[in-house]
Amino acid sequence: MGHPRLRRDGLVLYKGKLARVQRLAKKIEIELEGGETLSVRTKDVTPLHPGPVESLQEVQPQVGEVQTAWELLAGRRTTLAELAELAYGAYTPSAAWAAWQHVEDGLLFQGTPGEIAARLPEEVAQEREDRAAKAAREQARAAALDRMRSGQIVAKDRRLLARVEEVALGKRSRSRLLRDLGRAESAQSAHALLLHTGYWDETADPYPLRLGLPTEPPALDLPPLPEEPRIDLTHLPAFAIDDEGNEEPDDALSLEGERLWVHIADVAALVPPDSDADLEARARGATLYLPEGPVPMLPWVAIQRLGLGLEPVSPALSFGLDVDAGEVTAVEVVPSWVRVTRLTYRAAEARLGEEPFRGLLRLALDHRGRREARGAISIDLPEVRVLADGDELRIEPVVASQSRELVTEAMLMAGEGVARLAEEEGLAMPFTTQDPPESEERPGDLAGMYALRRTMRPSQYSAVPGPHAGLGLARYIQATSPLRRYLDLVVHQQLRAYVRGERLLDEQPLVERVGATAAVMGSLRQAERLARKHWTLVYLQQHPEWRGQGVLVDMRGRLGTVLVAELDLDPRLHLRGEMELNSLVPLALRGVDLPALEAYFRVIEEN
Repeated sequence: MGHPRLRRDGLVLYKGKLARVQRLAKKIEIELEGGETLSVRTKDVTPLHPGPVESLQEVQPQVGEVQTAWELLAGRRTTLAELAELAYGAYTPSAAWAAWQHVEDGLLFQGTPGEIAARLPEEVAQEREDRAAKAAREQARAAALDRMRSGQIVAKDRRLLARVEEVALGKRSRSRLLRDLGRAESAQSAHALLLHTGYWDETADPYPLRLGLPTEPPALDLPPLPEEPRIDLTHLPAFAIDDEGNEEPDDALSLEGERLWVHIADVAALVPPDSDADLEARARGATLYLPEGPVPMLPWVAIQRLGLGLEPVSPALSFGLDVDAGEVTAVEVVPSWVRVTRLTYRAAEARLGEEPFRGLLRLALDHRGRREARGAISIDLPEVRVLADGDELRIEPVVASQSRELVTEAMLMAGEGVARLAEEEGLAMPFTTQDPPESEERPGDLAGMYALRRTMRPSQYSAVPGPHAGLGLARYIQATSPLRRYLDLVVHQQLRAYVRGERLLDEQPLVERVGATAAVMGSLRQAERLARKHWTLVYLQQHPEWRGQGVLVDMRGRLGTVLVAELDLDPRLHLRGEMELNSLVPLALRGVDLPALEAYFRVIEEN
């Protein structure tokens, strides 16, 4: 019955643990330390000593001559019984268990209860050395963990935290160090540890790298500007109007009688389809705009050589637009030379009473009126610019102005004109379309516009012309930012081929380019949004006494969403009592959790 070496009341090993055989049958009933009994298969246990043992409590620790036994047996094979006799003087249950524990330890002996090898002296010496080194490493690691818990690291701890940094940046998902510290193995948890230990400071923005985006411009060369005919438009005053500090002036405006000229940096002249720079721009999708500075889609040399107004005369692709009562009726596309003056919006605003700004503004207002008559949707919510320039961190409101509106409408007219040309000539182009929002209401207050924004459907690219509901345009193509948006560059590549009488891309490669751009744009826009919020929270950390006010824009039970215009944040707060939408809510900062991207506010109760 059962294995011949198994006996009732004998000792066995079960999953490395000591057990006593209580009963032999088809299955063996065993007792574990602590009194637990199990019914197991014969092959699941290994005989250790025949017994008899009435209770596992009889098995006691032993003191013997294990070192002497090993010296006698070194390099030889033996049995558990012989080892127990040599080390403890007798093969008793307690001696068998004590001897086996030395075999399991593996320093002096290795093997099974049936056959044990006494290791050679040189093997034992090496093992002792390895164990000592391991113990030293574990002791050093334990000390490092203690320092990390207290936030007081030393230089040598940075090697361990470098692996945690990879988790914070999304390069790996597992971290033994985080586990050892009892922290979650997540990017947010890693970020928190790096801040706690001082490995990172608050200025570390992990989001672009976490989303797999490049944070350096392409390191590529560009060919020289090709020799080709260009129309000389340097006699027309041209103005590149941008935010202060803009480093990529890629559009400028001129007025020739009643004709609007929109000049765009001629990027496609240096970046033809499927060139190295084109492929890199396609992979990036667009310039990544971060508070700490832009990461260009194209090499810096493209901006330096093509940016309008950076040189006395600039190459451009110019759109000559005939506009009648706000409608673009004709468009001419020509490679050109232009002489551009750069202005800020503020400087342009001060000159709206003089020509050509007065005429440009009139065209812009006519165009806006026509768009509004066609149902264009205007969502007037506060905007801010977050700028992290070296040691200076600023949050500035984007101030609405007629000069800004002038530029916006001119760019829309250019896009409308290019779309008209593409449709009339059958050019394959990425048209930008948008379906109408779910709601037909056009609110005039903040809460209504906040709600309307959430119902707006996203714009889409299509090879087929279609209306853009938000803009109030029957057809539209984004065409004015080839330095900054890849599909604008594709549009310029198509237009250059059309003007030069060369073969254009057909619909299939165009759709492939649209797909490649769509694949990366989600991550790009998310990185920009998260980076802006990160730096906004850094600003709040630097201003812990911040107080201000918000506007209640949504209410769900007692949970209200408050729009804080000066920060472009919309925290949710538990509010006491009934409050009407659009009510002002005085707020004070309670705290910031930077890794979680959360700012906490409290309502200032009025006396």
